[in-house]
Amino acid sequence: MSQSVTLLSEAKRQGFYEMLQFEQNLDSMNKEVNQKLRSSKSFPRIGLALGSGGAKGLAHIGVIKVLEHHKIPIFCIAGSSIGALVGSLYASHRDIGFVENLALSSNWRQILSFIMDPCFGGGFLSGKKVEDFVRVELKSKRFSDLSFDFSAVATDLKTGEAVILQDGDVATAVRASISVPLVFKPVIFGKYLLADGGLSEPVPVQAARALGADIVIAVNLDTHYFSSKRSWNNFYHVAEQSVNILRYHKAKSCVLNADVVVEPAVSIRGLIGWKDFLLNKKIIQSGEKAMEKVIPLLQQRIFSFM
Repeated sequence: MSQSVTLLSEAKRQGFYEMLQFEQNLDSMNKEVNQKLRSSKSFPRIGLALGSGGAKGLAHIGVIKVLEHHKIPIFCIAGSSIGALVGSLYASHRDIGFVENLALSSNWRQILSFIMDPCFGGGFLSGKKVEDFVRVELKSKRFSDLSFDFSAVATDLKTGEAVILQDGDVATAVRASISVPLVFKPVIFGKYLLADGGLSEPVPVQAARALGADIVIAVNLDTHYFSSKRSWNNFYHVAEQSVNILRYHKAKSCVLNADVVVEPAVSIRGLIGWKDFLLNKKIIQSGEKAMEKVIPLLQQRIFSFM
């Protein structure tokens, strides 16, 4: 009996060492692969399509953190609504730590002070405080001053078409992209009357392609809307879910042509969810987890391109 137990223990020990050796070899191989990819002249241009979704957009920070951790370079970013805000800050500073610290340092009262700028002409909030805040953080940069190609997507209320903004003042473009109808006053931009980009392109995959991306990583925040536990006896809940369903299907169609789709598990309800910025750490972590899940797929896409 004791001899059998000893043999079994030795077998387990040998199996453990073999598994450990395999993991070490795998880790070494991944490092070698990453080094080879980054040094290759044919490395594909990686583009991010950062979707709309209010406070859920803090998950974009987590996505970029993981890409930086794996040393996967970002060639360009197209952002819609909150995706335009996060994308512009990263394109300006090229430091996701700065963007994260900015998000973590902003408490509920500070955010309210930025957005509570009443204006009863076409929207409750004029958006001037948000625009001024963004302009300060971007150091009044123009698109040509950014560290890589970036575009903000807005929607023309006159035609319903998406408008890609990639010239001129970045803060004005971001202000237009985050202008939720009936909440923020629309932005007059040349011949356009611009509102939130999420109305037309909740995940701006095509805009990222237009910037020259070979591989587009789409971050879709319009996925976790459905639950059998929710009560449907409330009129507001039915109306809210109706909007969510429209957003869900629109976003789903937008990501069809993406190479990699990231879907952070953030179950915030509502179109804006500004009060949920209090959950900033958890939301950022949801982006990290979702991006880590698709890193193997992204690596496959990179290899197949080369």
